[in-house]
Amino acid sequence: MSNGVSIEELVKHLDFDENDVERVSFRKVKPSLDIADSDPTWPSTYAIFASRIVAALGPPSSTNGAEPGTGHLVSVSHVGSTSVPGLPAKAIIDIDVVVPDINDESAYVAALESQGFQFILREPKWYSHRFFTADEPMFANVHVWGPACPEAERHRIFKEWLIENVEDRELYARTKKECSEASKLGGESIQDYNYRKEGVIKDILHRAFKRFGYVR
Repeated sequence: MSNGVSIEELVKHLDFDENDVERVSFRKVKPSLDIADSDPTWPSTYAIFASRIVAALGPPSSTNGAEPGTGHLVSVSHVGSTSVPGLPAKAIIDIDVVVPDINDESAYVAALESQGFQFILREPKWYSHRFFTADEPMFANVHVWGPACPEAERHRIFKEWLIENVEDRELYARTKKECSEASKLGGESIQDYNYRKEGVIKDILHRAFKRFGYVR
């Protein structure tokens, strides 16, 4: 087990299925595909968003001593490239929010919207993912999951691996820049850009899983 996630579920890859997406709304402002140099202000900007999430849902039960499920928030975490010091990234803060019951939208949707987060979509077959965005003070992607979610755990492992592993961090930086340029030249979307990176992300995660003894 890794933070409550079985190793079997952790190493399993689920392919994106556009037919699984339940669209709620569209972004009011589309973020750029440009890759920016690492910005030392990104962690403090994450903290602004995190404080808004806590204001909406209450303190996380994973840190305040409460039993999971007694409040509307289990944890909130800075993930993605902007959470890795020194790593170039799109200027978008990625945030993982874990709630006690992902299917109980009444417990978190309106509360997050009241703090300026826009509900974009659901993905029922991809860990029941809910996706929100914000664009002030900069762009943010907020991923909402239920407890012991394999994808959220992969995000944590990927972040920690890149922080510790210079070679893979540099590989990922090169990949992001190459994919960004190719997607911009092709007039592609952010989802297309993500597809282009997918193979390298899988390879990096495999090395991390192998290091931790999760795969051979």
